[in-house]
Amino acid sequence: MLKKLKSAVLAFAACAVLATPALAQEIKFFTIGTGGTAFTYYPVGGVIANAISKPPGSRECGEGGSCGVDGLIASAVSSRGSVDNVNAIISGLRNSGFAQSDVAYWAYTGTGTMEGQEPATDLRTIAALFEEHIHLVTLEDSGINSVADLKGKRVSVDEPGSGTYVDAGLILEANGLSLSDIQEENLKGAAATEALRNGKVDALFIVAGYPTGALVELASAADMKLVPIDGDGAKALTDKYGFFASSDIPAETYEGVDGVTTVAVGAQWYTSAKEDDDLIYEITKALWNKESRKLLDVGHAKGKTITPDTALNGIGVPLHPGAERFYKEAGLIK
Repeated sequence: MLKKLKSAVLAFAACAVLATPALAQEIKFFTIGTGGTAFTYYPVGGVIANAISKPPGSRECGEGGSCGVDGLIASAVSSRGSVDNVNAIISGLRNSGFAQSDVAYWAYTGTGTMEGQEPATDLRTIAALFEEHIHLVTLEDSGINSVADLKGKRVSVDEPGSGTYVDAGLILEANGLSLSDIQEENLKGAAATEALRNGKVDALFIVAGYPTGALVELASAADMKLVPIDGDGAKALTDKYGFFASSDIPAETYEGVDGVTTVAVGAQWYTSAKEDDDLIYEITKALWNKESRKLLDVGHAKGKTITPDTALNGIGVPLHPGAERFYKEAGLIK
């Protein structure tokens, strides 16, 4: 009896050893570069990572389990933002990432703000996600009521490597100013809003889908206001760059804060042409299934605007072949 039991234990152990490599081979890790933890990219990235993940041993879809990609463990990674994410994708540091449509197009073509740099020709699109509004934020008593009023003021424009930094420069330029006309500060997230609240900066730029967490917190603690980005300066910007569009941030998006007209760009999800076609096909398919829809609808205020109907809006970088295959099967492209 003892010999039989010992043999059974040894046989089980041998099977476990043999099964471990097989199990390991089933696991695929997939990173999504997002942005600062206080902004919109990061929480939305977390929702999408959860939606497309299905680690080994997960219950099947329809049993309260994951409807993601078999064996996939996706993770949302905090980053400096759009430019950083594009660079990380091209270098192979990250599998994918979110970026503003303008930043990605300029990186792909080596034009615009990326002129003189080697084009990121391996960049590919998975999906257009949501609209990002450019928030110009100050306090009620600042005396800042337009972009022109920023001259000589202490203004946080986020870190180099962020889409906000790029767009802040373009907005200043469209209004006859430059970064040298302001006292530039490079603060991110809660550090920027805390500096505004404490009088260490006079205004700040944030490019994010509304409502963004850092500003929700600021509005609850200080007399915050949004400065419009409109008029001739906004027209010059939208005329020159087709990625920008005039759009409103409604009143009460942030508690007690009036609505404004500003400009917006698209937030899109990118990967590398080197990523496996079948994997990206499965990831794209998982993004748009019914269970993912539930997660997007409740996971973040912007989630409801992330839909298959808008998945191809404003795309300036070619689709990854895997994503393209899904959209063809879904009848979204011919």
